[in-house]
Amino acid sequence: YGHSNQLRQARAMGDYLIVGVHTDEEIAKHKGPPVFTQEERYKMVQAIKWVDEIAPGAPYVTTLETLDKYSCDFCVHGDDITLTIDGKDTYEEVKTAGRYRECKRTQGVSTTDLVGRMLLMTKAHHSNIDEDLDYRKHTDNFGKGPKGHSPWTGVSQFLQTSQKIIQFASGKEPEPGDTIIYVAGAFDLFHVGHVDFLAKVHQLAEKPYIIAGLHFDQEVNRYKGKNYPIMNIHERTLSVLACRYVSEVVIGAPYAVTADLLDHFRVTLVCHGMTEVVPDKDGSDPYEEPKQRGIFQLVDSGSNLTTDLIVQRIIKNRLEFEARNQKKEAKELAVLEAMRRLEEEKH
Repeated sequence: YGHSNQLRQARAMGDYLIVGVHTDEEIAKHKGPPVFTQEERYKMVQAIKWVDEIAPGAPYVTTLETLDKYSCDFCVHGDDITLTIDGKDTYEEVKTAGRYRECKRTQGVSTTDLVGRMLLMTKAHHSNIDEDLDYRKHTDNFGKGPKGHSPWTGVSQFLQTSQKIIQFASGKEPEPGDTIIYVAGAFDLFHVGHVDFLAKVHQLAEKPYIIAGLHFDQEVNRYKGKNYPIMNIHERTLSVLACRYVSEVVIGAPYAVTADLLDHFRVTLVCHGMTEVVPDKDGSDPYEEPKQRGIFQLVDSGSNLTTDLIVQRIIKNRLEFEARNQKKEAKELAVLEAMRRLEEEKH
């Protein structure tokens, strides 16, 4: 949702947004192993509602040639520094040419931070337990280099505001003739498996209006265990709202799909993917009501990617990711130091 927020801001600066997505090879060279494959990333970016087109296999260093190739007036990046493997600013050429714009980075989240949470399979990030030494030790690992703390890579807390939700929300009410479809789940680490599922659900009707019910953290923790969800309810809300197939989100939806809920939203169809449905606390089927009404449908997304699998990928590459994060941090701190020295020389 940090990436989505950047794309939302970029789209607002112009009329048509083309997003360049790097290949796995290019990322591995400059940053370390990617978490998702390039095909998964192409699909994910295409599913974000502010994106008009993607440029697959975009070069890591954005040149004027790239901008001209796609008839772009300018390129947009966040206000954090991106450096090539030899420590150069990747946007130098377009900045010099005056074809560069900047948007604000989303405070409180980074890929690095999420990787940190995944590597640490404890429940610490659902509570504000400062005493949890394991977590503290880990945040030190991830968020701080040998000399202090990079403002871009540190582990931090995302703070939700109503403004951010409004910016992400579609604001569209269902219209007459719309098929109102309800789906529910954790939608944790919003990924291509979720996108494939929502795309399939979207195809079920001529004019679909998809409402996604997101369960509270404690509920997800009850049926998923370990330290799930990795993203809290506020983060998951934005991630799902950024998807072009979703019209509305119920924040903290009840686990059981009740008659009240179905009537309140005038739901015509309830869908669930092929993942296991854990019974409610009292042992009942959370989909009993829609099944009795004959409006329940299982939808096969055709994707086998799950949040668990992503976490497994991260743990498998754990050492590489830890090394990657520490290297990235050291580079950022070196640049900050150089910037600080320049400032001092001016005065």
